[in-house]
Amino acid sequence: MGKRWPALKALLQQHLVDIDVQFTKAPQHGMILAEEAIRKGYRRILAVGGDGTNHEVINGIIRQQICPSTEVIYGLIPIGTGNDWRRAYRIPRNMESWVSQIAQGKTVLQDIGKMTYHVESQQQSRYFTNVAGLAYDAFVVRYLRDNPSLVTNKFLYLFAIFSCLQQYELQKVRIEFENKCIEKYCYTINAGICPYSGGGMRIVPHARPDDGLLALTIAGAISKLGVLFNTHRFYNGHLDKHPKVDLFQAQLIKVTSLSDQPIPVEADGEFLGYTPAVIEILPKILQVIVPANYQKYP
Repeated sequence: MGKRWPALKALLQQHLVDIDVQFTKAPQHGMILAEEAIRKGYRRILAVGGDGTNHEVINGIIRQQICPSTEVIYGLIPIGTGNDWRRAYRIPRNMESWVSQIAQGKTVLQDIGKMTYHVESQQQSRYFTNVAGLAYDAFVVRYLRDNPSLVTNKFLYLFAIFSCLQQYELQKVRIEFENKCIEKYCYTINAGICPYSGGGMRIVPHARPDDGLLALTIAGAISKLGVLFNTHRFYNGHLDKHPKVDLFQAQLIKVTSLSDQPIPVEADGEFLGYTPAVIEILPKILQVIVPANYQKYP
């Protein structure tokens, strides 16, 4: 962002007033900065960055105890690699157009997901605004965390996904939701607030940001070759056409490993930990700035 910041700062100062700029200095620092801003009395927060920055700042807004989260107006200026949240709200790529619309201040209330998981037998929790994934998705995210150079562009990202495919072994899981209990080997499990993840993939095409429900996608024991042949379905929203993929909706989802090892867990592209995990919906608790012509999902 370094080279782009002076021009962007000038643009912000042109359309907005009294800007207090803070820079993140370490992972999860965005959460702390958001909480500190609210403690100082700020009720309008803009994040500049990608889906990771978006995830951190929103976590700071939701977890703070100073005021109701709905009193904070939040906006994202997307300049990351994946920009899946930008796709969900159809935020324009033209920065001048988007900043001028931020100044207009049209907002909607969005649902937020909460993931409870475990790290070394200790229970922890994290909020997510886009998509949470378990099994293969989290396996890939963990691999990318350990190999950050592969996240620099879409082609390297796809290469990493298929490289992980050769290493990944299916695990048997128990998934409980809405009086259902499914026990089987799964390729991946996803719970979504918004429909895009992984740089434009639509693994939860039925996700809606304000319907009070988690969009749940369960992909069963798909072979490695089957995954390769169905890559196009990840992007065109027709993943449910595959006979081993099922789409559901739920307010609460519990996932437990039935294998020797726990299942890895990620949210918004951030590796978190392992099962047992509980995913729940928190309806309409985030007020977000949207484009002036934004229309709700059908």
